[in-house]
Amino acid sequence: MVTGLRFTGPGGGGRRTPARPELLGIHLVDMNAMFFGMPQAFHPFMADRLGGPAVGPAPRGAPGARPAYPMVRGLPASAILGTVTTGHPTGRGDRRRARSRTTRLLLALAAVAALLGAAVLVVPLLLPPGPRPLFQLPVPCGETWQLGTYPGHDDYDVDMFPTEGEAWGRPVLASYEGTVTAAGINGTLGGRTPDNPNGPRGRGGGYWVKIDHGGRWETQYLHLLEPPLVRVGQRVAQGEQIGRVGSTGNSGAPHLHYEQRRGWQKVETYFDGRPSGITHDDAEYTVTLTSNNCQPG
Repeated sequence: MVTGLRFTGPGGGGRRTPARPELLGIHLVDMNAMFFGMPQAFHPFMADRLGGPAVGPAPRGAPGARPAYPMVRGLPASAILGTVTTGHPTGRGDRRRARSRTTRLLLALAAVAALLGAAVLVVPLLLPPGPRPLFQLPVPCGETWQLGTYPGHDDYDVDMFPTEGEAWGRPVLASYEGTVTAAGINGTLGGRTPDNPNGPRGRGGGYWVKIDHGGRWETQYLHLLEPPLVRVGQRVAQGEQIGRVGSTGNSGAPHLHYEQRRGWQKVETYFDGRPSGITHDDAEYTVTLTSNNCQPG
């Protein structure tokens, strides 16, 4: 291995500078071995370039010993050794560039993830709605209820009251199978209860449930008496009880406020495949229907 390098100046003088391969960060080829491993025909040429006869190196310290690695005439040392590196970190600039590349990569991955997430949420909303499910009245099988609206109630909104018996606490059923997407409080509850029916009104829908039926169809059930009997993400069957009739939120009396929606728009409610007839809120009017929300068998 290299033990020293000789550098010559214009005056022919020179000095020996220790070579430390562990700092150079390279494995230097033993030039003596390389030289004497050449075919004999090349030795005169190399000897002439090296400035002496083509002889092997004398033992270190012997009289007349020549430096093992004299400088090639007319060529800088870098022409023999090639590019020499220190083996140490190249500096803050390279570290900054590496961090910058990593940051750009992470930002690109985050952007791709955001686009995919947006596509999952937005694409289904852009698709046309599917066929209308066979919705049933959200009350027990065989019961007759009055459906009505009034000016300012909003088109297609339906308020339901039983034609017989007390409204407080009556079971509210899922109109069709689906997945619960909201179950909790809409607005504020107020203070109207069976024990205090004239208590203060709240705001909004009070306790409520929203069910996604697929195909961009959903139903909403508002003013429930107490916290819903279902939770968000729960799968419910048609006819499964989801709550009880109450008067929470902005409600004047115990009843069930009910809506059917296609996409973002409210539409006329259909029950058992037939339209309810509640289409506008220009005047107060009612219809009477009997529930076919019956369990199979």
